[in-house]
Amino acid sequence: MARSLLLLLGLVVPLLAACGQPQAAAPGPTAEPRPSGTPTAAASTSATAAAVVFRVVPDQSEARYRVREQLANLQFPSDAVGRTKAISGTVAFAADGSIVSSASKLTVDLTTLQSNEQRRDNFIKSNTLEVSRYPTAEFVPREARGLPWPLPASGEATFYLVGDMTIHGTTRPVTWEVTAKFAGDQVTGTATTRFKFGDFKMQVPRVAVVLSVEDNIRLEVDFTFARIAT
Repeated sequence: MARSLLLLLGLVVPLLAACGQPQAAAPGPTAEPRPSGTPTAAASTSATAAAVVFRVVPDQSEARYRVREQLANLQFPSDAVGRTKAISGTVAFAADGSIVSSASKLTVDLTTLQSNEQRRDNFIKSNTLEVSRYPTAEFVPREARGLPWPLPASGEATFYLVGDMTIHGTTRPVTWEVTAKFAGDQVTGTATTRFKFGDFKMQVPRVAVVLSVEDNIRLEVDFTFARIAT
């Protein structure tokens, strides 16, 4: 049961919030690790002109939440996974490789989240996410740590995307671990982050048919971005 969370409860956003293997509980929002690669410059907060802009391709992207739960009718715990392709937004870079935050935002429509159980979906949307009040999750990227610049025309890179995520009316800094593949004007890959329900002022789901829910939400985003003319 919920996820943001995703995303994409981000990215999934987006680089929502995504969707894997059982995960251990985490103490809070993902820490901001320091990768070995050379980080790009800190994100710009001014109206810096965007030199490179990428737009998410929704039908080739997906945001997921993943939460470990123990159902009353099952012997072993399993993952509750909710998914959506309702992702939109852009990420803009200045000429020096810094992110132009004023021109960058990823949004996930949480009202479209679906798992393999409609009753779970109804509960998550009504009670946990409260989508009638907070229908979207948003992520504003501010820094890409370890992202090579200029962007390569091909190959793969792993980096950390740091920014502010808003879920359930609460905004907090979040770090995504991103693996991206470059192919000309297109970038594909996966981004993941995790946090606790309380970090975004959400209650851990409690229903009769569920014996327990881990207080650890994993967001996963499978993304495709296409470069657009600036």
